[in-house]
Amino acid sequence: MGNRLAFLQTVPPFSELPTEVLAGVADLLQEVEYAKETLIYKQDVTKLRGVDLLVAGTYETFFYDSEQHKRLPEEYGPGACYGGMSILLNKKRSIRTVVARKGTRVYFLHRRDFRALCLAYKDFFHYFTTRYGERMLNEEYAHFIRPTAAPEENFIAADQIYSRKIETLETRDLVECPGDTPIFEAAQRMARGKVSCLFVRDAGGPIVGYVTDIVLRDAVVAKCLDAKRPVADILATPIVSIASDAFVHEAILLMFQTKTRYLLIEKGGEFVGFLSRNKLLSDLAQSPFMFIQAVKLAQSPRELRLRWRKVPEIVNQLLSRGVKAELVNQVITTVADTIALKVIEGVLAEMGPAPAKFVFMVLGSEGRQEQTLLTDQDNAIVYEDKANEQRELVRDYFLRFASTVSDRLDQIGLSLCTGGFIAQNPRWTHSLSHWKRNYHEWIDDSNPETAMQFSTFFDCRFLYGEPEIMDELRAFIRTELERPLDRFLHYMATNALQYEPPLTFFRNFRTFTQGDQKVFDLKKTMTPIVDLVRVYALRHQVFQTNTGARLARLRALGVFTEKEYQELLQAYYYLMGMRLKKQARQLIDDRMPATNYLDPKDLTQVEQVTLKEIFKVIADFQVKIKIIFTKAL
Repeated sequence: MGNRLAFLQTVPPFSELPTEVLAGVADLLQEVEYAKETLIYKQDVTKLRGVDLLVAGTYETFFYDSEQHKRLPEEYGPGACYGGMSILLNKKRSIRTVVARKGTRVYFLHRRDFRALCLAYKDFFHYFTTRYGERMLNEEYAHFIRPTAAPEENFIAADQIYSRKIETLETRDLVECPGDTPIFEAAQRMARGKVSCLFVRDAGGPIVGYVTDIVLRDAVVAKCLDAKRPVADILATPIVSIASDAFVHEAILLMFQTKTRYLLIEKGGEFVGFLSRNKLLSDLAQSPFMFIQAVKLAQSPRELRLRWRKVPEIVNQLLSRGVKAELVNQVITTVADTIALKVIEGVLAEMGPAPAKFVFMVLGSEGRQEQTLLTDQDNAIVYEDKANEQRELVRDYFLRFASTVSDRLDQIGLSLCTGGFIAQNPRWTHSLSHWKRNYHEWIDDSNPETAMQFSTFFDCRFLYGEPEIMDELRAFIRTELERPLDRFLHYMATNALQYEPPLTFFRNFRTFTQGDQKVFDLKKTMTPIVDLVRVYALRHQVFQTNTGARLARLRALGVFTEKEYQELLQAYYYLMGMRLKKQARQLIDDRMPATNYLDPKDLTQVEQVTLKEIFKVIADFQVKIKIIFTKAL
């Protein structure tokens, strides 16, 4: 018994228990030996009778993926304890597959005795829950212990969209011709190749456009155009390409975002084929991307409103099947973008052509492509500068245009911004020169109020209009950010420190009363991550607006280590997934408006532990940003 007691005093967290307790535990241990290559536990199948304390030898632990490849292998040696997290947090089923190596000997403690220790000694219990929370911040680890997918008949086939790459698809071969080819010869090539799309090169150079059956109908036949004219006269654009190793869902989203029907596939610096949107979507008839196509085909505000009301069901489907929160964000954003584009085009058709070139840009969560089911409009208009005698006319048009667009979006279900950051507000519909002055003042005369109010304008994203206007505005902002920025970054960083993670000194949740519940605000909990990543992005002139994309770029620049990147990314999207699930349940199951409030009592033990680790990650990064950015001015 003495040897067992001495051994227990070297094994955390048993080593923290009182000696008299350990003496009792030592009497309960059973010694077990395993032959080489014994399969002891199988991940998520084997129910554990208790925990194993390794005395000699090695446990090899790992996950099996769908093709039975070993993933995340780890070895447990003498002094290690296996099974605690599985018993407490995985319904007694082994989290990992475990195989014994030569000469493995363990002390076995029954789970009833293990649980008794957890109930009696809080720190002993928290050792296992804290380790679990830390492991859950690893995206790959979390992937393997997510709940199993829904039944196959309701499944949005992962092989087809979420894990399948473009290179596994059957793409069409390119049929090409030079730009000086007569139109009728181009049509003959399409007929011989049995394709509905012909790509056109500029004098043997790059591909500059394409011709389709529809283009031939609308631009040639309908207009009685001479078919001997060069095909370059009727080209359709834009030319959009994607790498062959990209995922199918990335291709579909890119098609919708660029409004192209054909996507060139690039491999090794060359185009190796193309994808047709209609063909791809017909192959994926059960996917949410068909829903996006239905939104695109809607003919009236009423149809758009009905489509928007179905978005919570799409979100709930995706989340219940294990789709990542960042992809769900993109789906919501793409639907919202598609609706906004339909509305903008409809209003322009009613009001007549705009009197000046302009950009309709989106801000905030929509600008970051991080919309949830509790979303409102955040947008603005930038129009080109005009001569003095035209300024009032131009401004009057765009204010009426903005008001009509905003009201129509509100009627569809995309609510007006309560903070007033909307193109309908005269403050946010202005000429390009006025917008340049805005950004100059926000950066040059920064103070706590402007940093808090106008940070959303550094998340702006082009939606509709003339891209060169947005390009000129971005170029101006880039130049402004090359000046000394100590004061500006100081107040932007201070803004990121306004909200403290809702965790007390004793690792309990800090809540406030909402109705008859004690809750905390999930949106405010996520805000420090958005804010601190934005500060780093501005300092290093990273102009992506999406938080995940900003993090990836900052990691590539060496600003964040791989560990920091993974912790922040996993923390942010874990919170996002929790927020989306909560909102979907409220809208679908409870038939009540979505909120960002969460009652800790509604969380599972696993969720509580993971959240506490995430709050710790956020707090640690806030300390870092305070040291780097908020020195005395």
